[in-house]
Amino acid sequence: MLHSKIVNTLQADKGTLTSLVTRMQAMLLNIVLASFVFLSCIRDGSAGITSSFVRSAFPAVDMPVDHEVFAVPKGYNAPQQVHITQGDYDGKAVIISWVTPDEPGPRHVQYGTSKNNYKTSKESTVANYTFYNYKSGYIHHCLVEGLEYSTKYYYRIGSGDCAREFWFETPPKIGPDTPYKFGIIGDLGQTFNSLSTLEHYIESGGQAVLYVGDLSYSDQHDNKDNGLRWDTWGRFAEMSAAYQPWMWNVGNHEVEFLPEVGEVIPFKNYLYRYTTPYLASHSSSPLWYAVRRASAHIIVLSSYSPFVKYTPQYIWLKQELARVDRKKTPWLFVIMHKPLYNSNTAHYMEGEAMRSVFESWFVQYKVDVIFAGHVHAYERSYRYSNIDYNITSGRRYPVPDKSAPIYITIGDGGNLEGLASRYLDPQPEYSAFREASYGHATLEIKNRTHAIYHWYRNDDGVKVPADSLVLHNQYWGYIGRKQNQLIEEVSNIE
Repeated sequence: MLHSKIVNTLQADKGTLTSLVTRMQAMLLNIVLASFVFLSCIRDGSAGITSSFVRSAFPAVDMPVDHEVFAVPKGYNAPQQVHITQGDYDGKAVIISWVTPDEPGPRHVQYGTSKNNYKTSKESTVANYTFYNYKSGYIHHCLVEGLEYSTKYYYRIGSGDCAREFWFETPPKIGPDTPYKFGIIGDLGQTFNSLSTLEHYIESGGQAVLYVGDLSYSDQHDNKDNGLRWDTWGRFAEMSAAYQPWMWNVGNHEVEFLPEVGEVIPFKNYLYRYTTPYLASHSSSPLWYAVRRASAHIIVLSSYSPFVKYTPQYIWLKQELARVDRKKTPWLFVIMHKPLYNSNTAHYMEGEAMRSVFESWFVQYKVDVIFAGHVHAYERSYRYSNIDYNITSGRRYPVPDKSAPIYITIGDGGNLEGLASRYLDPQPEYSAFREASYGHATLEIKNRTHAIYHWYRNDDGVKVPADSLVLHNQYWGYIGRKQNQLIEEVSNIE
């Protein structure tokens, strides 16, 4: 009898100890995650930070056209401006694009899983165009489908001595706990600051780029140099974009509506050169679309296309948000160009129209992060929303909202227009961290519940971590809160 009581006591103690260890492990994980960001950011509910960093003089001028990053590949009609993007909805296809300057040239991409052993070939489409007094080279787009997940592919374009070889890696199979690392870049341009940003990003180990708009800034040059600066930017971006997919988005500098020189088709340069897998997500335009990659569902919106009720973009977004399956792709990101929340004096309130139309959907579907550009500075928000705005009730200002996205403005790639260095004072309550510097960001998904975000400034050519955050997934955090609430309710009944 005594022995039985001792055994029961020990078993009870063991269960208590196991439960205690589990709780301690959870507490330790939370402490580690909190410590990770303690020195670099202020958590929700605290006062925001306006960085005291002041960037030293560094000219915001385009690199000269004879700079080595713009070098034309050697040989007659050698392929140039090579870049890739995702080619389907789920990451088993890529679109490979390039330009041949002299003639349509070889139209095929040869590819395989080992170097110099290209067992498969696919044919591209070819087109060229004119813009004012500029005539483009021959622009190729080749859809390569039926790829295997988590596989490195080598590909070759061109022929003979002028052939060029590259490689890319497909993402892992879609799944809720599939880790993946994205880079986020915006408003890059082609200055020396832009070069610093791109070189630093390449060092980061990112696997794909979410690009928030404004590519070449060719429209900031004389009309006669417009096409030339699209070509130089394509050769510049090739150092990354030929080896990993960039998910493209348009900004105001892609519109290029110039009736004074007879150019009245918006986005003409961009649409010929950069394509997207819009049909795979049932979109009617390459300017807005969606892809799924690893554990993320990524929605790309056009700030410069109609988006109010009954427009094609509005209808498509409503349908696409309903298609999101957070059990398969728990992370939901939205990319646009105009920020919906911005406390910089540059472009202040320009995103208000889109915010008023779509913000309630973003809260309803628990979007994790919305990335935007346009403002040539950096800013991160707390989780705030203004969906209860009602002028008669006095609810005029954003309020904390656990279901709202975090808004990140990252239009700081380095273009020739320079930094937007003036912020509203005092800093609005929704603003968590802001700094007028050039830079880029990475977002590393760990599992369905956590991701780690970093923003790096370019300090005169040196990559400096300046803002960090542990992201808690909106959907799975909500599910966890509901489960805990249910357990408490059951316990109270018992």
